[in-house]
Amino acid sequence: MHLDRDELSWLEDVDGPRAMAWVDERSREAEAVLTADPRYEPIRSRIQAALEAEDRIPLVTQVGAHLYNFWTDAEHERGVWRRTTWDSYRSDVPEWEVLLDLDELARAEGESWVWHGARILRPDHDRALVALSRGGKDADVTREFDLTTRSFVPDGFTRPEAKGSLGWVDRDTVFAATELGPGSTTRSGYPRTVRRWRRGTALEEAPEVFAGEPDDLLVAASHDPTEGYQRDVAVRALAFYASQTYLLREGGPVRLDLPTSARVALHRDWVTVELRHDWERDGRTHRAGSLLVLRLDDLLAARADVHPVFEPGERSALADWTWTRSHLVLTVLQDVRHSVVVCTPAGDGWRQVPLEHGAHELATVSVSAVDRETCDDLWVVSTSWLSPMTLGLARLGEDPARASVEVLKRAPERFDASGLEITQHHAVSADGTRVPYFQVGPADLPLDGSTPTVLHGYGGFEQALTPAYDPIVGTAWLAHGGVYAVANIRGGGEFGPAWHQAALREHRHRAFEDFVAVARDLVARGVTAVPRLGCTGRSNGGLLVGTMLTRYPEDFGAVVCQVPLLDMRRYSHLLAGASWVAEYGDPDDPADWEFLQEYSPFHRFDPDRVHPPTYLSTSTRDDRVHPGHARKMAELMRRAGQDVTYWENTEGGHGGASTPAQWARWHALPWTFLHRVLTDR
Repeated sequence: MHLDRDELSWLEDVDGPRAMAWVDERSREAEAVLTADPRYEPIRSRIQAALEAEDRIPLVTQVGAHLYNFWTDAEHERGVWRRTTWDSYRSDVPEWEVLLDLDELARAEGESWVWHGARILRPDHDRALVALSRGGKDADVTREFDLTTRSFVPDGFTRPEAKGSLGWVDRDTVFAATELGPGSTTRSGYPRTVRRWRRGTALEEAPEVFAGEPDDLLVAASHDPTEGYQRDVAVRALAFYASQTYLLREGGPVRLDLPTSARVALHRDWVTVELRHDWERDGRTHRAGSLLVLRLDDLLAARADVHPVFEPGERSALADWTWTRSHLVLTVLQDVRHSVVVCTPAGDGWRQVPLEHGAHELATVSVSAVDRETCDDLWVVSTSWLSPMTLGLARLGEDPARASVEVLKRAPERFDASGLEITQHHAVSADGTRVPYFQVGPADLPLDGSTPTVLHGYGGFEQALTPAYDPIVGTAWLAHGGVYAVANIRGGGEFGPAWHQAALREHRHRAFEDFVAVARDLVARGVTAVPRLGCTGRSNGGLLVGTMLTRYPEDFGAVVCQVPLLDMRRYSHLLAGASWVAEYGDPDDPADWEFLQEYSPFHRFDPDRVHPPTYLSTSTRDDRVHPGHARKMAELMRRAGQDVTYWENTEGGHGGASTPAQWARWHALPWTFLHRVLTDR
């Protein structure tokens, strides 16, 4: 059967009448079947109840004397921005001062506002730059907000809708990185210029202080208000994994002489450099994946000594790092298991001590500074698939070796985890690489292939998949006796830059081979059988499972593919797609298209081949990954008579949904689909 793929381009017309009529018809068909299933409503209602529960941990950010939080619940589906004090936060029922109610604002203005965050003016702490998105898009608006009157500032700083931002320089000045007509954005649709905008003047007249090139990814600038270290910093992102850092000075930008592939940050006296590739300096090779620290003044004078505070091992990688006022805190992965190390400058070197966090060895531990400008306190969050989140506070002080974690909040259980266990296993990929994966399911699992199993993956952009308590997976799947597995495939960040780079561009096939190796290992071990094995993926993970659908359909009983990339011929011409050329390759380059077409699911789809039942979904308001990817793939499969279910949310951005009610529906539909396909067999 021949299918004309070009004929489906009308589905790229996001809001076009013909495309939206198709979306409405497909979505109604999906809902008619899935919402009628007796499992749907219990799953949906439990998910929504978990998302709106009043006893969730309110995670906060300290600015000045207050702790700030954004909160949604049954009464505030779009949420409230609020704040409290430390004394109140430590109580069982904190008292909150509501600053901005998005539900009230949405009703008053007739807009489906979604919270995108706020930047509070330092050190005054009485004004904020609030970012709001219509329907959850990446593009948003910024408005100046008065924290004393709890209202938007008349004639205050206001940025029209675009992909970009405003950031404080001082009370009457901001950095504006945003679209301002032709030539002001990059090919990827992000800001190309930064302007210093003074209060009372027109944004269009603000002087340009920094600029990149049209083929760059984006530019941005920020002001560091730390007393004694005030400075302006600009970043020119050349591509997804290449950037240059500059100090903005009266004589012009001064570039820091550091590798463009490194992740760079400034803190007080220090420059922190995380390497993605080896770096030769002063006769020494610093390996990719290392974290280095240099003094800024010495770097500018070309005499900087380099202090390695982390160097990767064969199975270890740096997961993240954060500064407090005086300490550099590392989160390290060893075989995808977390540990925390506190580094402190001491004479000519760095003293390193572990932080005893008390979490389970198969838990994820993440840390962040409470207020890096003023103190050495550290938030410590731990979670695993069977253990709800715990929020702790570590006061590092002058001697981190004596620090301990004070537990502030514990989230309650949302599903019955008794009889369940977490285990870690390894599969062997096509080239012999050992690929780890986590398995969550019954401790007394019968290894006879009878258990419905869902395998999840991502495998891109150096993002690691680690354990996290998920009431959605728990209530929708684990509580029903299913097994949930997560694959730590190449392309991710589980073992540092080398693990990611092993699956870039023409090597992308390794990520797919890793994932199918895990699927086959689950079957070989007797955990499940092909008819009872489904796979799920979102965004880049949608490309992953789309490739499973078209290259390995005989290995899966169901596929759930959400907000996906699927047309790798067109992706770089759709929305933010041009920014991912470093990850995938350039389809306009004939040499790159040779390998891209090998993993472009939209082009590899064979209408004469039998494919497993497939659920495809996206968001109309996704302005990062174009909804046309999912739409065209669904119509291609539908015309070939394949078993495909399609559903599209009309807002939600790349996340897929905007409110707890939308999120509950977004998740309940595919989990009901998986039960129908995998459990009922």
